[in-house]
Amino acid sequence: MLYYLFQYLENEFSLPGASVFQFITFRAAAAFILSLLISAIYGKRIINFLRNQQVGETVRDLGLEGQKQKTGTPTMGGLIIILATLIPAILLAKLDNIYVIILLITTVWMGLIGFLDDYIKVFKKDKDGLKGKFKVLGQVGLGLFVGAMLYFNDGVTIKEQLPIEQQVVQENGRKKVFGEAHKSTKTTVPFLKNNELDYSKALQFLGDGYEKYGWIIFIFITVFIVTGISNGANLTDGIDGLAAGSSAIMVITLAVFAWVSGNIIFADYLDVMYIPNSGEMTVFILAFAGALVGFLWYNTYPAQVFMGDTGSLTIGGIIAVIAIAIRKELLLPILAGIFVVENLSVILQVSWFKYTKKKFGEGRRIFKMSPLHHHYQKLSYHESKIVVRFWIVGILLAVLTIVTLKLR
Repeated sequence: MLYYLFQYLENEFSLPGASVFQFITFRAAAAFILSLLISAIYGKRIINFLRNQQVGETVRDLGLEGQKQKTGTPTMGGLIIILATLIPAILLAKLDNIYVIILLITTVWMGLIGFLDDYIKVFKKDKDGLKGKFKVLGQVGLGLFVGAMLYFNDGVTIKEQLPIEQQVVQENGRKKVFGEAHKSTKTTVPFLKNNELDYSKALQFLGDGYEKYGWIIFIFITVFIVTGISNGANLTDGIDGLAAGSSAIMVITLAVFAWVSGNIIFADYLDVMYIPNSGEMTVFILAFAGALVGFLWYNTYPAQVFMGDTGSLTIGGIIAVIAIAIRKELLLPILAGIFVVENLSVILQVSWFKYTKKKFGEGRRIFKMSPLHHHYQKLSYHESKIVVRFWIVGILLAVLTIVTLKLR
């Protein structure tokens, strides 16, 4: 909204300094600061409101140290993250940008699913919350929506680099490096020199014209990633500050990729896929990052508030959608490695338990407890130490992800 206001003031009244709102970097920095302040300053009021409404966490007795002391801590703190993200994004981003629209819808969509889950747990006194099939249905629905929008909307295109012999100098003196904007099901593959993969090629067996069915594969991949990453974030939210801190690292890394992908000069220099208008996502992404950092003020050990599914499902959904939108979803096993490992630890634990119970008559476990962070708690590591070490691993994974820009 402020973008359009200052654009009007500059055009009509030549207001000094108004042109600064044309720059994505300025608006993104302002969004980060504003969201951090909103979550840090007004977060306390939201926590007090949740406490007055008796929105307290009912902690299951899992035999973990310090667990009982957390009973009654306000949950649904994800509302802080959502509000602190939406307000700066609406104020500072271009609201006619298709990528921003998708991210705003993703935030509200996943926020509602998580809120409903938390509401059932807290107010209906049902510890299982929203039934798993309905939760998955909501995630799949979002994946279908996002996949369809990213494929069928005319505002979503890419530009590919032309062969060197076709790169000509234009009348304005600039070299034309990229071809015309077009729709595509291509994505980026890390560590490879010719690092683009076209999903539609999975349908080559259909013969001529197989490309027009590429959207089926693209949407299927989108659904899988949205569901997997949002569940991964949900499982990671088990100890104070782990999910919020790890997510902030991932989100800031994705902001770098979004800005580079939407900037034709840096896309050319780094030889990455140029996605017109995707740079505007940087404003939303940094607003989201600021909200996560501000939330950590209250969520680090000992936590004054838990994000609940309202926050964790929203976080995972947003990270997945950003990665897909900038065609970097195949980097998620690296960047979101913590989410992936947390997911795998649960899958392996449950699968091995069922297998051994069927074969030997008693279930056996790989880990002392899953998800993985609880395994370390069972080994008597203090949760603050676990969280900081997970953050360090997250930073290393983020650096490795950024290095893929040039390491091929």
